[in-house]
Amino acid sequence: MASSMAPGIGDAGAQAIHLEEPEFWARGGWEENFKREWQAYYHEPWQAPNSSPDAQYRASKLKYFLYRRALAQVFSFVKEYGKSHGRTIRCYVPTHSLVNYAHWRIVSPESSLIDVGADGYIAQVWTGTARTANLYEGKRKERTFETAFLEYGAMQNLVRASGRRVWYLNDPIEDNPNHDWTDYRTNWESTLAASLFQPEVWHYEIMPWPDRVFNSLHPVRSVAPQKTVKEQELAPVGTGLGGFGTATASVEKVGIPKPYETELQSVITALGEMKQANARWESAGTANTGVLVSDTMMFQRADPNPSDANLGSFHGLALPLLKRGVPVEAVQIESASAPGFLERYKLLLLTYEGQKPPKPEFHDALSRWVMNGGALVVIDDDKDPYNSVREWWNTAPFSYTSPRQHLFGKLGLSPDFDGLQKAGKGVVVRRSLSPAALTYQAEGADAIRRAVRDAAAAVRLPWKETNSLVLRRGPYVIAAGLDESSQAVKPYVLNGRYINLFDPELAILNTVTVGAGTRLLLFDLNADKSGGQRVVAAAARVRDETTNAKVFSFRVDGIGGTNGVVRVVSKSAPREIQIGGKVVDSSQYDFAQGTVRLRFLNTIEPTLVEMYF
Repeated sequence: MASSMAPGIGDAGAQAIHLEEPEFWARGGWEENFKREWQAYYHEPWQAPNSSPDAQYRASKLKYFLYRRALAQVFSFVKEYGKSHGRTIRCYVPTHSLVNYAHWRIVSPESSLIDVGADGYIAQVWTGTARTANLYEGKRKERTFETAFLEYGAMQNLVRASGRRVWYLNDPIEDNPNHDWTDYRTNWESTLAASLFQPEVWHYEIMPWPDRVFNSLHPVRSVAPQKTVKEQELAPVGTGLGGFGTATASVEKVGIPKPYETELQSVITALGEMKQANARWESAGTANTGVLVSDTMMFQRADPNPSDANLGSFHGLALPLLKRGVPVEAVQIESASAPGFLERYKLLLLTYEGQKPPKPEFHDALSRWVMNGGALVVIDDDKDPYNSVREWWNTAPFSYTSPRQHLFGKLGLSPDFDGLQKAGKGVVVRRSLSPAALTYQAEGADAIRRAVRDAAAAVRLPWKETNSLVLRRGPYVIAAGLDESSQAVKPYVLNGRYINLFDPELAILNTVTVGAGTRLLLFDLNADKSGGQRVVAAAARVRDETTNAKVFSFRVDGIGGTNGVVRVVSKSAPREIQIGGKVVDSSQYDFAQGTVRLRFLNTIEPTLVEMYF
């Protein structure tokens, strides 16, 4: 198939191909073709995946291999075709994050695709994935911002070691049509803010399906969908997959609100400016902290012993830190052996509940990192039934009952060690606890934080917790206030002159309190050192800016019929403004705090704007 497809792609003039969402459901593995592949891969008869943890793990491992092999073949043919024709054709994979695929019980080759020719990823993170409910301190609910933060971070971590590129999907709506526009808008602001907390990424896939944003109708209030019994059986835990059904009652439906149209365009314009040389945290807990994750997290998600339904083995480690303002990262185990990969981290958390290390070499890299001064927190009670699967740690020359024991041997620790112990220049803290079980307990998150604080103190790592995240990227400020956080810390306050890009009026704020649930994207006027007149915020596309002593002009275009607005830095108010050669009524613009704000109706054709001073 790949050999016949490549010429067609090349002849059509393609510069890149996107092989979207390679997914194999964890519940699969019963097909005749799969049984034959099992025999060829394992050299033994197929076993029903639900017959034992070993069979399920091996089935998922094979699914992972089959998709990787298929994509590797396509990559190879496409690149060879391009080479033979003097062209470079790149291969990208739009994919959900490891966090989401594991939660939704899907197997995908994820991190391994870099090794077989992928040039990068499109991170398919949006409200539809990020609103998947999880459990924290005994409460199961949607935590869209936090989940999106962890998902986007996991995707960035995939490419960090390779230097490849990742684009972040930015979709202001989701697949489920039964929510109202306020719901879509609120959740989009959360996912957008979460994505911007990754300053190493400035490429975005913006609104790939604009028709469903600007031309679709949605209920005036969110309604619960009706699902058939079959749909409920097929849908993975926490998702709307398998069909969304219809509303429980006939409700009025409306198109996208005008303010949301304008806000979207302001943010889209700002996303084009996110490549900034200077990025720093203004409010955050201790950075360079991570939770180690492996693609094998997807191998333990189906019968007979699926890992925690809420993916508590991961969220049980990550959320206690993120909820206290620690910008925790999902750190890819498969990348850990790359030179220098772990050096950026000061403290790492690890469990083998719900996942396993694919190769023993990971323990070599991790033990070196600890010996050189790293703080490792291991939360694991060794009760995961998947510890007994036929894998390297229990196969000659090894005979460990869990992979954790092999790691502790590398670190010179007793296999049953529990507590705190130095290892070289670093430290290991181990608690014989289940991360997933802790998520069901009101005090469970505190147990994780106590272990982390002990580890940080042992290596003299200054430990800080906050109830907000505030990041500066050049003149842009991204802020998120955290709920379920510390009440002892006062909310972070910004003072100055900030344009609120989530406000369709592009209002200027002088004092901003980052309270619980706050999501903000701001332009800091005081940080703009460009000088002269220029557009600094716009719900439109702005081009051809020119200025002299008397006139500042530019061209604007946008989504036809939507309300446009721009803010222009200026030392004085204009005496007159013209759009397309026509004088604008003075009620359509104002001057405040060193900026001119102009409102207009967007057109798809570029229109000349002239400000006379």
